[in-house]
Amino acid sequence: MPKTSKKENKKEKKAKKVKQLPQSPKGMHDILPEDQPLWERIRNKARSIAGLYSFSRIDTHIVEKAEIFERGVGQESEIVQKQMFYIKTKDDDKLALQPEGTASVMRSYFENGLSRMGQPVKLYYEAPMFRYEQPQQARFRQFYQFGIEILGGESEPAYDAQAMLIPYKILESLKIKNITIKVNSIGCHNCRGNFLKKLQQYYKRHQKEVCKDCEKRIVTNPMRLLDCKNEKCQQVKIGAPVILDFLCSQCKAHFKKVMEFADELKLPYVIDHTLVRGLDYYNRTVFEIFSEKAPFALVAGGRYDYLSEMLGQGRIAAVGSSIGLNRVAGVLKEEGKGVLRSQPKVFLIHLGDEAKKKGLGLIQKLVEEGISIGESFGRESLKSQLRMADKEKALLALIIGQKEVFEESVIVRDMSSGVQETIPLTKIVEDIKKRLK
Repeated sequence: MPKTSKKENKKEKKAKKVKQLPQSPKGMHDILPEDQPLWERIRNKARSIAGLYSFSRIDTHIVEKAEIFERGVGQESEIVQKQMFYIKTKDDDKLALQPEGTASVMRSYFENGLSRMGQPVKLYYEAPMFRYEQPQQARFRQFYQFGIEILGGESEPAYDAQAMLIPYKILESLKIKNITIKVNSIGCHNCRGNFLKKLQQYYKRHQKEVCKDCEKRIVTNPMRLLDCKNEKCQQVKIGAPVILDFLCSQCKAHFKKVMEFADELKLPYVIDHTLVRGLDYYNRTVFEIFSEKAPFALVAGGRYDYLSEMLGQGRIAAVGSSIGLNRVAGVLKEEGKGVLRSQPKVFLIHLGDEAKKKGLGLIQKLVEEGISIGESFGRESLKSQLRMADKEKALLALIIGQKEVFEESVIVRDMSSGVQETIPLTKIVEDIKKRLK
């Protein structure tokens, strides 16, 4: 048997190699055309409702100086410790992709003189966020948020209630069912210190019963002990001190008023004394919003009067919330409310070059009248174009051939019944409008 040469062996190995398709980075997903109508529906509802409550849009850049988050979010937070996407420039600047939107909005508030406007300033944003975490259900490395922020003015409990109300109304407008708001107060620096001491003492007695992350949190970030989702820690959490028992008189009064406003607004809330937030800048009111269909929060937010100080500015009152758009889209799909991709209601079929020319003009007429129309100029046969119209779920097919070009007419075909009728070109727009009604 003749031996194969080295060149032949190399050729065989190359032939066996399957070309690998380019892949998205881990934890990042495209929003495909078929999902865009659903996403636009969510965004449009959010923008519309925020606008009704006098919020103005702000777009911050997705890359910030890393210190904005290191100082604002907190050095001991998991975001800074584990999840930041850092960027090093040629000038050795330390930048980061934004892991959340609030610190960026606060930076812009001071940098661009928004603090000199009438207070409070009400802003909303929608943007991609980036966190280097282990991808799992509803957790991605790139995800999208719609957020509202109320900056400046007094530390007014009515605004805490409004920060809950607006995302609730957005979810309600999207027909998401069985919404629940979990709310708590984590107090201020004055009353939180005593609570944290008691919490550390309690967890030190149960140190061997908690997960490894919580063993570290006892020293580095004790508030996050109450936020742990590890099953091992759930029983220990039940007996932990309750922060509401440690609130100072001002924080108690503030929380009482927030609940009174929530009652007035008929918000479906429950008080959850284990609810905390993973970012250092929060104080007093914190909340998350859930739906029955999802085990994860769709909305998170709260008051953050200390953030401005953490960024080196004077203290200002601030409260806000953010909606996880990926999560909301997922719930809507789960509930069967995902919108199919928008299909042309009318499909143009041409037979020949002259018909194609005539068809271009007809498309323009229909578009100017707000009628959605599709076509497939690359196909020439009637059969293939009808098949395409069917795939696009068109209600009507407009057929133009040589005869129709000569007679200045169009054949209108009902795609469901197959019934056809010839209509003069001068009356086609009016005819289609009637049929689509």
